[in-house]
Amino acid sequence: MKSPIIAVLGLGYVGLPLALSFAKKYPGTIGFDINSEKVKALKSAIDTTQEGHAEELKKTSLLITHAIEDLKTANFFIVGVPTPVDENKTPDLKPLESACHVLSKVLKKGDTVVFESTVYPGVTEEFCGPLLEKITGLKQATEFYLGYSPERMNPGDKDHTFETIVKVVSGQDAATLELVAEVYGSVVKAGVYKATSIKVAEAAKVIENTQRDLNIALMNELSIIFDALKIRTKDVLDAAGTKWNFLKFNPGLVGGHCIGVDPYYLTAKAQQLGYTPQVILAGRRINDGMGAYIAQRLVKLLVQQGSTVKGSRVAVLGLTFKENVSDLRNSRVPDIVKELKEFGVTVLVHDPKINSADAEHEYGLSLVPLNDLNNLDAIIYAVPHREFQEKGVAELLAGLKPHGIVIDVKSALKPEEIKNKFTYWSL
Repeated sequence: MKSPIIAVLGLGYVGLPLALSFAKKYPGTIGFDINSEKVKALKSAIDTTQEGHAEELKKTSLLITHAIEDLKTANFFIVGVPTPVDENKTPDLKPLESACHVLSKVLKKGDTVVFESTVYPGVTEEFCGPLLEKITGLKQATEFYLGYSPERMNPGDKDHTFETIVKVVSGQDAATLELVAEVYGSVVKAGVYKATSIKVAEAAKVIENTQRDLNIALMNELSIIFDALKIRTKDVLDAAGTKWNFLKFNPGLVGGHCIGVDPYYLTAKAQQLGYTPQVILAGRRINDGMGAYIAQRLVKLLVQQGSTVKGSRVAVLGLTFKENVSDLRNSRVPDIVKELKEFGVTVLVHDPKINSADAEHEYGLSLVPLNDLNNLDAIIYAVPHREFQEKGVAELLAGLKPHGIVIDVKSALKPEEIKNKFTYWSL
C-alpha cells in the first residue's frame, strides 16, 4: 500500500482522537474543522473535548487547520461530523452535506472518502456519494471511492478508546474494503472487522445504540412500576443481577449524541420504507419522558410534605448528558428544569464541568456556584460527576433545609446516609 495522506474532517469527540492516532503513524496527517476558534485552541494544546488529549496535542505532528486549501494534499479522507435530529426527531444531514461541500473542493481522482458519522443504512452511497458526484463531476466507485467505518467513541471512557476497540470497516468494492481495513488496522490495536457492505456497517452502528436505548427504556419503565410498589429499583436489579445471564442495565436519563438520537435514524428509514416501528419508538417515548416524570415525582413529594410547590427552591446538580464529560448536546436534564419551572419552582443549576456561557447558549440556563445553593427545599442529583462524588454527602447536601428532599436520579448515593435527615427518592 502506498502510504496514504490522511485528512480527518471534524475535530470533536470522534475526529480528534482519530487524527491524533493517525498522525503518529502517517506523516502529513491533517485535522480539519470549520470552527476557527476550536482550531486555535487545539493548536495551543487546549483539548476542547476535555477527554485528556492535551499532552498529545503538545507533541503531535498533526496539521490542525480550518483552511480548506490545506486538504488538497490528502488522498484518504475521514469524515467525523455530527448527525443530529431536528426538533421533530427527523435526521438532520446538514453537517454531512456541509462536509461534502468542503470535500468537493479538494476531491481528486483516486481519492477515498470514509464516513464515520452515525446514519441510517444507505446514507453513504445514496446521499453522500451522489452529492459528491453532483458537485465534483467525478463518479463514485470509478473515480473516487467510498467507505464507512462507524465511530464507537464513548466520551469519558478511558478504557475503550479508538485504538482499543475493534473497528468495523467497509467499502463499496473489494479493493476499497481492503484499503480501508489496512489503513485502520495499522493504528487500531484491537483489529478490524470487515463488514460485507457499507449498508451492513451503517446498520450495525445504528442498532448498537438502539439496543442500549431499548434496554434502558425497559429499566425506566420497571422503575416506574417499582416506585408504585414502593420498592427501590436498584435493590431489585442487585438481586436479579446475581443470575449469570441477567443483563445489567440501569434506569436513567438517556441523552447525548448517540443513544438518544441514533434510533430516530433507523425509525426514519423504516418509515420511508413503509414500516412504522413499534418497539423502538415505544422505547424512545419512555426515555424522552423521564425528565418530566422525575420532576413530577418531586412535585408530589413536596405536596406530600405540605410544602408550597410554587416558589420552592430546587437545586439541580449536573447538566451534561452524562457524568465526567463536558458535552451538553442533547442532555435530558433540561427536561427536568423545564417541567419544574412550569410548576413555578425556582430552579438553581450547578455543573463543575461547564461554564455558564455554554449553558446559556445551549439551553438558556444560568449556572449557580455550589456555595450559593442554600435554603433549598430539594436537591436533584442528576449527573454524578467525579467532583460531586469527591465532596461527600454532607458537603453535597449542605444547602438543603432540614427534612428536605433528595432526588438521586442514578442511585449514586447511599440511602442509609441520607434517610434519617432527609426524604430520599431514586429511580
